[in-house]
This record gives sequence, structure tokens and C-alpha cells, in this order.
Amino acid sequence: MDTIIVPNEIIENKIYLIRNVKKMLDRDLAILFGVKPYRL
Repeated sequence: MDTIIVPNEIIENKIYLIRNVKKMLDRDLAILFGVKPYRL
């Protein structure tokens, strides 16, 4: 299995503060994991 290291800055830029809770959108997670959003 190949391991891809993603820089912290990329991940930190995908975290949003919504109603004082840190969230990541499913589309951003799907891109990081290399899958389609409906797979999450």
C-alpha cells in the first residue's frame, strides 16, 4: 500500500469553523482519501 503524506497546511485550510465547531466538508475528505464523496 502506498502512503501519501499531505502537508498540514493543506489539511488546515480545509477545516472550517461552523457554529464554533471545526468541520471538514465531505468533498474535501473524499479528495484527501482519493474516493468519491458518496463513499464516505
